[in-house]
Amino acid sequence: MNIYVGNISHQSSEQDLMQLFSQYGNVKSAKIIKDNYTGQSRGFAFVEMDDNGAATQAIKSLNETEFMGRNIIVNEARPKSPSSGGGNRGGGGGFNRDRNYNRNF
Repeated sequence: MNIYVGNISHQSSEQDLMQLFSQYGNVKSAKIIKDNYTGQSRGFAFVEMDDNGAATQAIKSLNETEFMGRNIIVNEARPKSPSSGGGNRGGGGGFNRDRNYNRNF
């Protein structure tokens, strides 16, 4: 199960998150989301756990608890919506898409 962890301290590391969640079961990965330009933490992360039961228990136990000086928000991660991030958003762009469109032939 993929778990969203919000309001994390900017000093938190992926290793810190793995250690926190490993109290509840095997942690496959922990990924802190960082700003593309500055490399600074954006204040949230995703933790992936093998066992859904263990992940559910971790969510119930850790949500709104203090971690590294902040009350973290922990819940099941929602799938990316089609309109979020990269990909083909449709529309937009193409200001000069076909400059020959109105040309007299």
